[in-house]
Formats: sequence, C-alpha cells, structure tokens
Amino acid sequence: MASMVSTGVLEKAANIRLLALDVDGVLTDGRLYFTEQGQELKAFHSKDGLGLKALMRYGIKVALITARTSPLLSHRAEQLGIEKVYQGCEDKLQAYEDLKRSLDLEDGAVAYVGDDWIDLPVLRRVGLSISVADGMPEVRQRVHHVTERAGGNGAVREVCQLLLEAQGFAARWLNELMER
Repeated sequence: MASMVSTGVLEKAANIRLLALDVDGVLTDGRLYFTEQGQELKAFHSKDGLGLKALMRYGIKVALITARTSPLLSHRAEQLGIEKVYQGCEDKLQAYEDLKRSLDLEDGAVAYVGDDWIDLPVLRRVGLSISVADGMPEVRQRVHHVTERAGGNGAVREVCQLLLEAQGFAARWLNELMER
C-alpha cells in the first residue's frame, strides 16, 4: 500500500490524530434503501469497521460528520465505539470546527474523507484530504489522495491502512492478531 501512495501523503498521514468521515458515499455506497414501510436500511462494509477499530486502538480518534440523520448510523457508531457523531449537518464546516475544538486539534492533525460537493469546505481545511474512488470529479481533483476502492466497498479500510502504515502501526497490529 505505502508504495502506491506519494511521499507527501505519507508525511501528512504520519501526523494524523483524528480521522473524520462523511457517511453516505464513504462508509456506505451512497444508495438509500427503504422498506415498503419507509424504514431506512444501510449497508456498511465489515472491513471498514475493523480498520476503524484498529485506528482507535492505536490512539487515532474517529468521528463521523453527515448531512443526514439516521438511527442506523447511531447504532453502527455505537458498535464501533465512535463517540463523536455529527448528524443532520448541512454545514459540515461548522461541525468540523466544533469537533476540532472539542478535541483540541489543529487542522494538520485531521484527515477527512468525503465524496461530494458538501464535503469540500472541510476537505480544504484538513491536513490530509481524501476522496473515495467514486467521489464527484470536482472533489477528486481537489484532494491530497484518492482511494482505489469506492465508498462502501472498503475505501475506509484503505484509508485506515494508510494511516496505520504511515504511523508504524500496521505491522504491529498484524503481529498482535497473529499472536492470539
């Protein structure tokens, strides 16, 4: 993985203390599923979840910032141990600034993964901006890094691996798992 990422991106990734994520189109494939009764369904990739847990294990915080509101997202965040969840945020930059203040972090210590125009204000501020492979062209053109995988299809795990490798935790995590 590290060989496919520019040195500049790896240097930025080495300084990250918080990974903030958009949800629809990043943690999910962006499609909205509804039952006949109007109940919303979402599909999350299990590999993303394992990667996020690894980040948190090694002290990298994780937060979610989304324009939509979903009880399913609250449930998934709770499963993963993600405490900072901002839902219903049409102004993601305001949520980002609040998040940054609450954790006493500077922009350079934050990575953000987005896929659509609404994410651009945050992507322009953070130390490491990332788009998923199927993000809008205007977003992909304005970020430091674009994943190989599409949103909802392991793109977040790819980002987690990047951060873990840049900070020297990937091999350690694998060894710890192998020793169990």
